[in-house]
Amino acid sequence: MNSPGTAPTPYLKLPLAFDLARLQGDLQRVAPSEWISHFNTSAYETGWSCVPLRSVEGRTDHIMPVESGRFEDTAILARCPHLRHAIDQFQCEKTSIRLMGLEAGAVIHEHRDAGGALEDGLTRLHIPVQTSPLATYRIEGEEVHFSAGNAWYLNASCLHGAHNRSARARIHLMIDCVTNPWLTQLFLAAGGVLRESSPYGDPSIHDGNVLQVIAALRASSHASAAQLADRLQETHASRTGAAARP
Repeated sequence: MNSPGTAPTPYLKLPLAFDLARLQGDLQRVAPSEWISHFNTSAYETGWSCVPLRSVEGRTDHIMPVESGRFEDTAILARCPHLRHAIDQFQCEKTSIRLMGLEAGAVIHEHRDAGGALEDGLTRLHIPVQTSPLATYRIEGEEVHFSAGNAWYLNASCLHGAHNRSARARIHLMIDCVTNPWLTQLFLAAGGVLRESSPYGDPSIHDGNVLQVIAALRASSHASAAQLADRLQETHASRTGAAARP
C-alpha cells in the first residue's frame, strides 16, 4: 500500500534495453503504404499514424478500437524479426501492438485514456525506435523524453500529450499488455508505485466524498442503494472510529 499522499507512477523507465540498430532496420521492412492515419483526427495536429503488428484477426487495414476479439500477429510483424524479439521479452499476454509514428512538428493534444493503467489490467509499454530529445511527452504537467532503445511504461489514464519538435518522425513500438505478476514485479523492481486500492470498493469513492455518496444513496428508494449505503457506512466507521448508522 502506498504511503499517505503518495501518487501512483505516471511513467517509468523499465530495466530492459534493446538493440536499437536492429529495431531500426526492421522499420525498413515496413512499406510507406502500410502506415494508417489515426482515426481520431481531433486528437492531434499534423500527422499521427500507425502500423498494426498485432490486431484483432491479424488485420492490417484498420486501427479502430474494439472491445473484444481474438488478437493475432499481423503479416507485417512476421517480416520484422527484431521487433518480434523485443516483444517476446515481455512474459505476458499481449493485445494490440503497433508502431506509432508522430510526424515532425506534430502535436497530440493532452487527454486521458480511461482504464489505461497497470492497476486496471492494461499495461501500456513504449519502446522508442526513432526519436529525438526534442520529441517529448507532457505527462501530468511534466515534460518527459522517452529515450531510444529502452522500455517505458506510460500510465495512459494520466493526463498526457506529445509534441515532436524535431525534424523527423518519432516512431515508438507500443505494446498493450495484460497485467500479470511478471509485469507487476518488473514495475515494482523499477521503483514503480501502485495506485492504492479503494477501501470502499470503487476508486471514485474516498474518505473525502464518502459521506456525500452515502447521503445520495439513502435518498434513493431502492433497497440495493440502502444496502450499499450501509456497507459504505460500516467501512467509513471502521476507518474513522465514527459510529455506524444503527
